[in-house]
Amino acid sequence: MVTISLGWAFLVSAVFYHFARNSLNRRNAPKQKPVVVAAKALDIGAVIKPEALKVVEMPEESFPKGGFSRVEDVVDRPVISPVLADEPVVEGRLAARGSGAGVAPLIPPGMRAISVRVNDVIGVAGFVLPGTRVDVLVTGRPPGREDSLTTTVLQNITVLSAGQILQADSKSQSIKAAVVTLLVSPAQAEALTLADNEGHIQLVLRNSADHERAETSGWLTSQLYGQPRHEVTAGIPAARPSHTAPVPVKVSNPIPPPRAPEPPEGILVIRGDQKVIEPVGIQGLGQVAAKPAGGNPAKPAEPPAPGPGEPTEAAAGDPR
Repeated sequence: MVTISLGWAFLVSAVFYHFARNSLNRRNAPKQKPVVVAAKALDIGAVIKPEALKVVEMPEESFPKGGFSRVEDVVDRPVISPVLADEPVVEGRLAARGSGAGVAPLIPPGMRAISVRVNDVIGVAGFVLPGTRVDVLVTGRPPGREDSLTTTVLQNITVLSAGQILQADSKSQSIKAAVVTLLVSPAQAEALTLADNEGHIQLVLRNSADHERAETSGWLTSQLYGQPRHEVTAGIPAARPSHTAPVPVKVSNPIPPPRAPEPPEGILVIRGDQKVIEPVGIQGLGQVAAKPAGGNPAKPAEPPAPGPGEPTEAAAGDPR
């Protein structure tokens, strides 16, 4: 009886302990939340399809920032940053739906992608890889100069692709490509196009962690042979002074000359070959202020009385 009683007591205690432990574990277990992860590796530029995704459960406190819980929120969106298999898909690695495929989703708003033709020398022996940064140099002859000039046109430019490759492999091997696509602003795109058409461009590879801008004045052909450098302004040689006559500068608002004083009003009196103007006023016709017909100022004097045979004509006229 004692053995049977102990056996039943042990059995009841084991069952009770089992249920109590499960209840405690369920009470202390973290809350789970579904998260969308990649079923396979997703490369840059790829558009996500439903078969490339899966949903798994994970603790809610470990849910990644920007993650998704529904596959519908991720499908048909381009990848702008590589995603490994079984890695949660987050917002920062995807472009907006409808932004296109390939290199287009990698272009931020307000920026442009421009391609330049390269070879083994211009492309730094094929080590201009996607994600690296380069400077662009141009060699040409500025207008009005006999020497060629090499100067830095653009600095710290991101390489989007080498040929049609958007992502370099983990071994960082060189890529033989005839075209390199660069990420530039609209103004930089104009400068790069002009440099490629008017001169010879060269890509210079730089450390991707180096964002300092170098201030250079360029190099002239004469400097390579030890000759003194020509006058340079902002890295471009100043234009040679012209020997042509200077072009007169037109003044938009010239200062007008002082106006001549208006002649006094009066009566024009003709006596023989002389013309005088006798002012009309309070003092009568006794004062004379006139110019003779020849243009010389006449001295004020009493006009002689007209002779019996001289014609006299008086009329109010224009003082001119």
